[in-house]
Amino acid sequence: MEKSVDVVIVGAGPVGLLTAIELTLGGARVLVLERLTGVNMIMKAMSVGPLGSEALTRRGLGAAIAAAEASTLAAMDEFTKQTGAELRGRASKYSGHFGGLSLIRKDAQKEPERRPRLVRQHDVEIMLADRARALGIELRRGCDVTGFVQRTDGVDLEWASPTAAGSISCSYLIACDGGRSLIRKMAGFDFPGTAPTSTFYQVIAEIDHPDRLLPIGWNRTAAGVFAYGPVPGRLFMLDFSGPPADRQAPVAREEIEAVLRRISGADVRVTALESGTRWADNTRLVDTYRLGRVLLAGDAAHVHSPFGGQGLNLGLADAANLGWKLAAIIRGEMPESLLDTYTAERRPVAKAVLANTLAQIAILRPDPQSGAMRDIVASLMQFDDANRFIGEMMSGLSIRYDLGSEQDQVGRLIGDRPVSNGDAGASLYDAMQDGKGVLLDASGGSKASRLVAAATQRIRCIAVDAGPSMLIRPDACVAWTAEDRGTDGLEEALQRWFLSNG
Repeated sequence: MEKSVDVVIVGAGPVGLLTAIELTLGGARVLVLERLTGVNMIMKAMSVGPLGSEALTRRGLGAAIAAAEASTLAAMDEFTKQTGAELRGRASKYSGHFGGLSLIRKDAQKEPERRPRLVRQHDVEIMLADRARALGIELRRGCDVTGFVQRTDGVDLEWASPTAAGSISCSYLIACDGGRSLIRKMAGFDFPGTAPTSTFYQVIAEIDHPDRLLPIGWNRTAAGVFAYGPVPGRLFMLDFSGPPADRQAPVAREEIEAVLRRISGADVRVTALESGTRWADNTRLVDTYRLGRVLLAGDAAHVHSPFGGQGLNLGLADAANLGWKLAAIIRGEMPESLLDTYTAERRPVAKAVLANTLAQIAILRPDPQSGAMRDIVASLMQFDDANRFIGEMMSGLSIRYDLGSEQDQVGRLIGDRPVSNGDAGASLYDAMQDGKGVLLDASGGSKASRLVAAATQRIRCIAVDAGPSMLIRPDACVAWTAEDRGTDGLEEALQRWFLSNG
C-alpha cells in the first residue's frame, strides 16, 4: 500500500478539481483519481451560474473565465452570422430562463452584476486542471476505484488502471464521480427520488437546413422541446415519450435525426454528428452528504434535469463549502463535527434546486394543463417581485445558510466588491486567493482586527472606511456582521468557524 494522503478525491471534473484546490490551499495532501484519460470535451453545461463562477474567481481564475467567455461569445457571433438570430441584444436585457421562459430580466434583480458566465463546462475543467497542476496536486487519470474499506480513522482504497493496480490509505474519501457514483453505491448512501420519465439530448451536429429550426430559444411542440444554438451546431432536445431504453448505448446520428424530426416537425437531416449525450430526468438526493469518512459532492449527491444550468453551479458551491472545512479539521484546528454543517447547509440548497427543476419539467410538458400553468407563470414573471424571486432562485443568489442569526446578511454568500487594502483597484475576491477567511473591519480603532489577529492567522484583516464590519468564511459566506462599530458576537463566530480547537 502506498504512503497515505489526507484526502483521496474520486473524479476530476470541475467539482473534484475545485475540491482538491480548496483542500490544498488549506494545507491538506490530496490525490485525485479519474476514470477518464483526458478532459471530457463532450458538450455539457453552456454556462456557469454566478456562485460557481465566483468560487472560481476567488481562486485566481477570473482572467481564465473572461477569456473562455470571450471564446463563447465569438462562437455566438458566428451563429448570428450563419442564422441571422440576434443574440447580444437579448443577452443584455435577460439573464437565464425558467422552464424555457427566457424572461428573467436583469433590471429586476437586486445584484444584476452577479450573473451567469457563458463558459462551457469543458473550459471550466481545463482551467481548473491548470490551476491544480500549478499547485502541485497529483492527478492520476485512467484509474478506476475497485474497492475501499472504512476504518475508524480513515479509508483504505484500491484502484486499477490498464497498466497497473494500486492501493492507498487516506483520512477521508470524497466522491465527485457523478450521478452514477460508484463510491456512493459502495459506501451505502441512500439515494431516494423520482424515477425518470423523459429523455434529454445535447449534441453538436451538422444539419442540412438549420434555418428550419429557428427561432432561437426554447421551442415547445406537441412532442417535446428543442433548442438550436446559441453556438453553431449545438442542439438540445427533450423527448417526453419516455426514458432511454439504454443510457449507455452510443448516441447515433440516426437516433438524433429521428428524434429531431419528430419533435421539431421540421424537414431536416443530421448530416454529421460531432458529439452527443443523452440522459434522463430522474431526480434524486442523498439523505446525508457524509457517512463516516466518505463524503459526496456535486452530482454524486444530487441529480436533476439540467434546466437553467444549475447542476454545475450547485456542485462548485458544494466544493467551496466542503474544502475549507475539511482542511481545517485535517490541520487539527476544528473538530470533525464541523462536517455536520456541510450537509446542514448544502442539502437544503440541493433540495430547492430539485424542486424547481421538477416544476420546470411540469410546465414544459405538451398537455393543455401544463400549457395553462406555463402561461400563468409567464404572466407572473412580468411583475418585478416575481421576476426577482425566480431570478434569484435560478442563480442561487437567494441562498442563506441558517447560522442562527437574525441579521439577514449573515449566512449569505457575498459577491465581489472593492476594498481598501492599500492597493488601488483591490477587491474582496483578490484578498481571498489563498483560501483564507477575511475580516472587513469598520470597528473603531481596528478593535476587530486586533481580536482576530490574536486568535488565528487564517483570516486576512482589511480595514474599510464604511461599515458594517464582516467576518467572511473562505466560501464567501458572511459568518458575522456588526450592527455598529463594535465587536459583539465576533469571538463566538471565530470559535464556531475558525478555532474551536485553537
